[in-house]
Formats: sequence, structure tokens, C-alpha cells
Amino acid sequence: MTSTDIAPRTPAFPSKLPQVGTTIFTVMSALAAEHGAVNLGQGFPDFHCDPALIDTVDRAMRAGHNQYPPMAGVPALREAVAAKIAALHARRYDANTEITITAGATQAILTAILATVHAGDEVIVLDPCYDSYAPNVELAGGTVVRVPLTPGSFRPDFGKIAAAITPRTRALIINSPHNPSATIWTAEDMRTLEELLAPTDVLLISDEVYEHMVFDGAQHESAARFPGLAARAFIVSSFGKTFHVTGWKVGTVAAPAALTAEFRKVHQFNVFTVNTPMQHGLAAYLQNAAPYLQLPAFYQAKRDLFRQGLEGSRLRLLPSTGSYFQCVDISAVSDLNESDFCQWLTREVGVAAIPLSAFYGDGFDQRVVRFCFAKQDDTLRQALQRLRKL
Repeated sequence: MTSTDIAPRTPAFPSKLPQVGTTIFTVMSALAAEHGAVNLGQGFPDFHCDPALIDTVDRAMRAGHNQYPPMAGVPALREAVAAKIAALHARRYDANTEITITAGATQAILTAILATVHAGDEVIVLDPCYDSYAPNVELAGGTVVRVPLTPGSFRPDFGKIAAAITPRTRALIINSPHNPSATIWTAEDMRTLEELLAPTDVLLISDEVYEHMVFDGAQHESAARFPGLAARAFIVSSFGKTFHVTGWKVGTVAAPAALTAEFRKVHQFNVFTVNTPMQHGLAAYLQNAAPYLQLPAFYQAKRDLFRQGLEGSRLRLLPSTGSYFQCVDISAVSDLNESDFCQWLTREVGVAAIPLSAFYGDGFDQRVVRFCFAKQDDTLRQALQRLRKL
């Protein structure tokens, strides 16, 4: 028998994520490209980062920083992250034992879940939530427990969160500023959560990737600012979001030493380490705090441009207090559900948006869609010209 006599056979196997298909972001971006629509769906900038940041990476490459860095991250970058957190949130993390550089925030969240969640453990997620949370829990063998944020306001319902905690609850995932609702948790919210979790062994995964996009003079209330939360938290952030370089996929996790030790056990085997010259470049760039301290005003101006452009339209603006998203109620414009409306809007109006129902486990539809305003002003004006016709 020769190889030509053997029928090729691709073995079948049970899917670990049988309910997962192509993400809504990929679907809507492809539809936007097909129809030449302005893509305000997927959350990434269409403008360049600071050329000075590119220069720091170029210098790092030319200086020979092109081989594996330490598993936990380049020491200078971990020191810079620790100093930044201390300056902003008055908590000092040890750069050697409590700060880890990751291949983006999505990998950071997955690693935190894989490091802590065992088969049969429960993890509470607050719907609507970023679409990686639930699949991450399922990959770890855990059970996703969905607790809805209050419809309309998207405020945390602490009564429902408390009711969802059982002896099997391993972790709770929170996200502020929040994707997709563009709301923020207040200091009172964080203190309430601190009190709620105090008598439990529930871990906290705090997704803070939009930490520098908080508007109208408000302060980002990081879990690092609250001792009772910081002691049990993996705090996740993203250089990609902060410095307009989402394609670099470099993030951070701050956590107490005992949690970090377990986190790094998984980190070293699912990614090992992260792009070396970019780490060195970011470490140098972080010596100047101005770029991230100026970010709230930068994005608030874009938010205000977008909101002002929609005033008087039939799209009802919801509050946008953080992140680079704006949600609108479509009830006065169309009888379509959110998903069908977004597809119609892309094909017929030429603007792509994301249905909020895509962020709910049960597809809850409240006639709200999400736009991303992390775009050039001309891009936003082009989209606004089309949206005002609705």
C-alpha cells in the first residue's frame, strides 16, 4: 500500500467551545469593508500613535534588545508600571513579584482565569460584558454565572451579585470603564464591593484597560485604591488602549505576590514572554506621564464632537462617562432588533455599529447599539453626516 491508496482523514473531536463562532467584531468589520461603511464598530483607533513612541522602540531594536526578555517582563517596564500605579492610586506593587507584562489584556484575563479556576468552580460575570470572559471560564472547566447590570443605567446590582455568590464561586470579573456601556464604577461602588467580598474567598479580576478614558473630571477608581479589593485582585491594563497601539498586544497585570506566583506559572507556558523591543520602548516612553495624563481630555473632545453631532437626531444618546464608546437607543429610528439594525445601518447608511445584545449571554435586546469614537475627527464627521439623515 502506498500513500496514494490511503484516503485522507481529518479526525473529528468534541469542541471545547461548541457555542462559539466568529465574533461580532469580525462580522461587522467585514460587512463595513464590503459596503465601504465608516467603521465605528470595532474598538480601535484609525489614527497613528505618538512618533516618539515609535522612536523608543526603534532605538531599542537598534540597541540589540531583540532576544527573549525575562519571563515576567523587562525589569525597567515593570518598575515603570509599579511607579505609575503608585503615583495614580497610592498603592506600591513590588515590580519583581507583583507586576507581570502580558501579550495584551485578553491574554492576561485568560491567564488569570486558567491559573485560578478549577473544574466546577463558578465565575461571576456582569452582563453585558466583553466577549472573551465566558469562553475563558469554559476553557478552564469553570461555570459561568451571569448577573445582569441594571438595564438602562448599567449600574451594578449588588443584591444580585451577593445572591449569585456560592461556596463554589472562585472569582468575579468587573470592568470599569465599561465596555460596552461606557459607564464607570464610582468610589461608592468599589467600597460596596469591598464590603461584599470581605467575608468571602472570592478572587477579583478587574479589567481596567480603559483606565485613562474617564471624563468630566471624574477619577478612575482602580481596584488598587481599595485595600480589601487589591488584596484579592488581578488588575489588568493595556498599553494598546492607552497609547493607540492595539496591534502591539502588550498589557500588564498587577496582583499580590501570592496571586502573581500562580499567574506566572500559567503565563510562562501559554506565552512565556512578550515582545522585547516594545517593552524597552514602552519603559522609556513611560518616563513622561503627560501622554496618559492628557488622554482623558483627548478622548473627551472626541466624545463631545460625536455627541454634539447627534444632538437633534432620532438616536437617543446614553451617558458616556468612560472608555471610547458611545451607546445610543435606536427605538425612535427603527423597529428592527439590534443585530438587524446594525447590519441595515452598515449596508444602507454606511456606518458600522455593534449591537449590545452581542455582549449578553442570552442575547438580551434593549434597542441599544454601540459606536466607537476612537477615530480621526474627519472620520467622525463623515459618520455623523450619514447618521444625521436617520
